[in-house]
Amino acid sequence: MQVTHSLAGCIQKVLLNSVKLNTQSPVSEQSTAHCFTAAQDGTFFNGSGYAALIKNGYKVGSDMEVSLEFRSTVSDGVLLGVSSAKVDAIGLELANGQAVFHVNNGAGRVSATSRLGWWLCDGLWHTLLAKKTKNTLSLTVDGVTVLTDNPHPQSTSAETKDPVYVGGFPVGVKQNCLTSRMPFRGCMRNIRLIKGHMTNILDFSTAFTLQGVSPHSCPSTAT
Repeated sequence: MQVTHSLAGCIQKVLLNSVKLNTQSPVSEQSTAHCFTAAQDGTFFNGSGYAALIKNGYKVGSDMEVSLEFRSTVSDGVLLGVSSAKVDAIGLELANGQAVFHVNNGAGRVSATSRLGWWLCDGLWHTLLAKKTKNTLSLTVDGVTVLTDNPHPQSTSAETKDPVYVGGFPVGVKQNCLTSRMPFRGCMRNIRLIKGHMTNILDFSTAFTLQGVSPHSCPSTAT
């Protein structure tokens, strides 16, 4: 039998030749995190890192959607970003307790900000759907939609070629549609990139870099 994937779960009380191994002080570790006493489905970001996916790059193009669920107790943080060597990019972030969707089709950044009567950093799950339709943006959070028209109608496509960064991004990487470098602290789940009839479900087990991320579980209580 050939095993090709790491275990998605928790291990404790490991014995080797009747000797208990100290798993708290490993010689080396890769993409591991502590286990939660009570957990929910999702991915936990501890506020110090990020996940990097689709190493060959993702092209936003003229029309696409991002849908996800998130839970946090922190008012600011990066949710998702896709950029390019030039200025074309999209970005999602929390800023002052609200969600913000940024798009740059090459002629300048345009943003849509959620306008809710409550903060999104309340430790509860929130749903988010960000749509880019050529030069029009819409951001729907918890069923409330905000629309924004791009003042540059001649520019309709975001020609991105970089990987997808979730929860943050590394030093030295440029993100043209994120106003903050603050990593996200909290949980995310059900992240989808949608283009027409094609849906790319982000699977964190396929991430080529994970730092400060527990890919398969999040604590059931706010942290």
